[in-house]
Amino acid sequence: MIGVFPTLKISLRALKMNKMRSFLTMLGIIIGVGAVIAMLAVGQGASQRISEQIASMGSNMLIVLPGAQTSGGLRMGLGTQMTLTYDDALAIERECSAVAAVAPSVQGVAQIVYANQNWSTIIYGTTPGIFEVRDLTMKSGRPLIDQDVRNATKVCVLGQTVVDNLFGEGDPVGQIIRIKKVPFVVVGVLDPRGQNAFGQDQDDVVYIPLTTAQKKILGTQFSGTVRAIGVKAKSAEDLGRAEEQITELLKQRHRIGPRGELDFSVRNLTQLMQTAEASSRVMTLLLGAIASVSLLVGGIGIMNIMLVSVTERTREIGIRMAVGAKTWDIRFQFLMEALTLSLIGGIFGILVGWGTSLAIGKLADWNILISPFSIALAFGFSALVGIFFGFYPAYKASLMQPMDALRYE
Repeated sequence: MIGVFPTLKISLRALKMNKMRSFLTMLGIIIGVGAVIAMLAVGQGASQRISEQIASMGSNMLIVLPGAQTSGGLRMGLGTQMTLTYDDALAIERECSAVAAVAPSVQGVAQIVYANQNWSTIIYGTTPGIFEVRDLTMKSGRPLIDQDVRNATKVCVLGQTVVDNLFGEGDPVGQIIRIKKVPFVVVGVLDPRGQNAFGQDQDDVVYIPLTTAQKKILGTQFSGTVRAIGVKAKSAEDLGRAEEQITELLKQRHRIGPRGELDFSVRNLTQLMQTAEASSRVMTLLLGAIASVSLLVGGIGIMNIMLVSVTERTREIGIRMAVGAKTWDIRFQFLMEALTLSLIGGIFGILVGWGTSLAIGKLADWNILISPFSIALAFGFSALVGIFFGFYPAYKASLMQPMDALRYE
């Protein structure tokens, strides 16, 4: 049997004899490998982006929302009935053993002013627990503290978008801004967080003490009520237990019987993240599967050209057999030619896929993630395509009889 390297040299020599035909044959593999890498890069980038956006909302997080109001037989959406109170939040923090932190909140939109600059943004009235619940970190200054809530202090923490629009490059800590004409001292600035999974800018926000918001900025019709309660479980394993404990506690506090309708809702954001990630994985696999169809088309092109090559080189096959080449030698030679076509196409396809991915990311402003796994998968698949579609022409060539092959014209 002839060795691998001599056979490879013979294969390369045969491919050089028909350069244009070899290139056109490889083109299908190049496009297929490039398409697989580009589509997987887009899909994995989207999956990573979704994970980052949802994770930025907070880990191990639950949100407790008020119930829906009924008016004239029509049921409104969640949050239209003010059924949650600050005392409910304190009770959850005190009595639910699976809970690590709690942050009740009220919110609204208001115009804020600094010097001759103004900006409309979301105002969150909340407690210091929000920094642990949503994994907020400080860029400068300090966060809200319990004393701010007890004394209804007029202090605030700004998101980066607000800082950019009011202060530009200046340092806002220690400066005074006005929210609905009420002066507030800026005590801190949050680290940038970007957009969340719903496309909302998480840096376009101002945090103020809950009591200050209720009394002076976002006064509600019902004293002491809150629009939501953010809850962080002690661990991912405790999420289910925390949800059950919160539900049972609020049913007792709101005097809801076994068959009564709940006037609140507990939402698990981790389940939302898992669902979104699962959907993204399916999308990535679907994109990869669609792109791999072009690889199969390229493989059919290889088989077609190799069959033509076998027919053209019938006399060559007969001569090799006549001088002692075995059936396996002939089969191995043509299989090596098909594999060489496929592998060279795969190498160029990787370069094309890499460049296409970077171009898509730049032109469309999308997240692109080119992983070694996707490159190895595409390259390995191209090799399998070469072997699979090259086997039949190689097998056909090896079955020729020497005398018949030598008489072929």
